[in-house]
Amino acid sequence: MPGPVTLSQVAQEAGVSLATASRAINGSANRTVRDDLRERVLAAAERLRYSPDANAQAMARGRTMSLGLIVHDIADPYFSSIAAGVSQAAARADLAMTLASTQHDATLEPRFVELLTRQRARAIVVAGGRLQDDEANERMRRALQDFRRSGGSVALVGQPLLDVDTVVIANASGSADLARALHGRGYRRFAVLAGPEVHLTARDRNAGFSEALAQLGSPVDPDLVIRSAFTRDGGYEAMSTLLAAGTDVECVFAVNDVMAVGAIAAARDAGVRVPDDVAVAGFDDIVTLRDITPALSTVRVPLVDVGVMATELALAPESVEPRLVHVDGSVVLRESTPGRT
Repeated sequence: MPGPVTLSQVAQEAGVSLATASRAINGSANRTVRDDLRERVLAAAERLRYSPDANAQAMARGRTMSLGLIVHDIADPYFSSIAAGVSQAAARADLAMTLASTQHDATLEPRFVELLTRQRARAIVVAGGRLQDDEANERMRRALQDFRRSGGSVALVGQPLLDVDTVVIANASGSADLARALHGRGYRRFAVLAGPEVHLTARDRNAGFSEALAQLGSPVDPDLVIRSAFTRDGGYEAMSTLLAAGTDVECVFAVNDVMAVGAIAAARDAGVRVPDDVAVAGFDDIVTLRDITPALSTVRVPLVDVGVMATELALAPESVEPRLVHVDGSVVLRESTPGRT
């Protein structure tokens, strides 16, 4: 049986040197090929049904045709929606997306960046709020700098702390808008399922919500700010703690939707009705809310669009200073927070 067609055979068929054939098909980081020669080579490759070698193309170009996406938890619909947007934008740029999930372990982020650097990825998108951890942030900053020095490009979804292009979600103002909307529906006694103290997204959302209520004359009792993991199970645990304390809270704000889903489950298991006994609201408007009863009030963030924006930032020509793209959320009031009479 004859073996696969080689690049040497393509060069011979086209009447060009092997180097010219390689540059025409695989590209080159610093050499170009005349248009007429490239057309001859490509026509010869098509006649011979030649399949280019991906590794050879990466070596020639200095980059592969892949884009790395690093998230905290792909099982979280927040990140899967962002991943959908990244995948769409990467496909439009003829790039394949490689996905890595840290499972909320900050030490894994720079390791994944180093792996993508060795694999010569074209670009990296990092999605997820930063932690108040100077050492971890510095390790990540250095890893991204090394990747960029190797020829790759980067964009972040989260707080603009790593000196790279960033899509910044308006967490504080979005939660403040939600607080004012809920206050307008007649709620006065609030609790907050606030997530971890060191999680900057959780902190911004809690701060925006609490500060807006304080300005309206309905401050949140510090004892009713419950800390837990930034996850569905964290929301369940925090709501269980709140209900066990026997407080007379009217409305509970969870700093993300998956925590709100956990809170509703905890209320149900405790025999507490939502919204008859207590109202619940979240933040993000994840797609799985379509299946939640009662329908959850929240702050809608265009997560798929955020993924597209981050990818386009990562693939845009390099700028002198990091670019920031700000994304606002919009309040959506549903059955979980009916107006109080």
